[in-house]
Amino acid sequence: MNAPSELTAPPVSSRWGLDADQQALLDAADKYARQELHPLAERMDRDEWWPEEAFRKLGQSGYFGITVPPELGGAGSDLMSSGLIAQAFARWNHAFALSWIAHENLCLNNILRNASDAQRRKYMPGLCDGSLVGALGLTEPGAGSDALGSMRTTARLDGDHYVLNGNKLYITNGPVADVLLVYAKTRPGTGSGGISAFIVEKDFPGFRVAQKLVKMGFRGSQTGELVFDNCRVPAENLVGGENNGVAVIMSGLDLERAMVAPISLGIAERALELSIEFVRTREQFGKPIASFQMVQSRIAEMYVWVETMRTFTWRVLAECNDLEIGGGGRGQIHALTAASVMYAADTMNKVVDSAVQLHGGSGYIWDNEINRLFRATKLLEIGAGTTEVRKLIISGELLKRK
Repeated sequence: MNAPSELTAPPVSSRWGLDADQQALLDAADKYARQELHPLAERMDRDEWWPEEAFRKLGQSGYFGITVPPELGGAGSDLMSSGLIAQAFARWNHAFALSWIAHENLCLNNILRNASDAQRRKYMPGLCDGSLVGALGLTEPGAGSDALGSMRTTARLDGDHYVLNGNKLYITNGPVADVLLVYAKTRPGTGSGGISAFIVEKDFPGFRVAQKLVKMGFRGSQTGELVFDNCRVPAENLVGGENNGVAVIMSGLDLERAMVAPISLGIAERALELSIEFVRTREQFGKPIASFQMVQSRIAEMYVWVETMRTFTWRVLAECNDLEIGGGGRGQIHALTAASVMYAADTMNKVVDSAVQLHGGSGYIWDNEINRLFRATKLLEIGAGTTEVRKLIISGELLKRK
């Protein structure tokens, strides 16, 4: 295992776009992750272990509810701040960072933006202090990229409850979640329409975790299949009105893509840092391999890739700050968020691939940190819409313009 380095803050030249408060937040989150989250990463990867106490401690340290008003238990900040925290966490423990985003953005922020005042008052405090773990339930078995049109989970109104039936698959935080924002068909036979959103608690009758999935990368971030077998959900837990779920989904997906890009950025930053350390100390032919021009060329390319990732990721996060409720799923922000997550994932892949090449045989060993980063790269080209879907979104928005 590679020991954590103290040289984690980006150089001054990379701070373009951040004001003093934002830089302080990034530095503080980086320090916290280096001290508290990095020591957990090896065990999480080895055993698919979930650090439950660390998650609660994160809430007590003020790293949940970043976008939530203080009166509901949050920090009252913005999406840009959330993205900077995700970036810092991903440098040191990308699996934990993914679970943090599933809780903080996919569940908590979606509920904040779309729920009623009563729903916010009920769920925000626990999600903000870490006593509740959040998740989002959208993807289903066999749905692939057509998550909306292929949705089979249904919700039928029965008195003062909705009865949900169906399965959700590949759900991050699913096996450990206390609160889930779940999408189901309330008007079957209408393609991608007729979808509604519900807040589901793990103790509602008819809900269970079918299986916990064992993954190639992001191990320790719990992923599972969920079953709704005549699951009774109080009607008061309907979010945003019946058959209005598509607007909730599309707005949330744009914000999700903007928030997933910083994970790729954090991983790439760490891979570059580890590579610089390695080539300075690894000797061949009687001298450090950093003295070889081909090695210098790779390091230079990796640096340029990371710098461009950073500025694009930050720009899109900043543009998402003012996204109105119900906004997203169309227009410039739809294309930008797809472009951001696509470019970040593709570029991170190149950075980490070069890092493994520079590490040689040691980079191919399972318990090497570079190997752990390499095994994580593929998910970021699949999750929140595949690379192919991202290209369709971008081109679709561009070709609409006159």
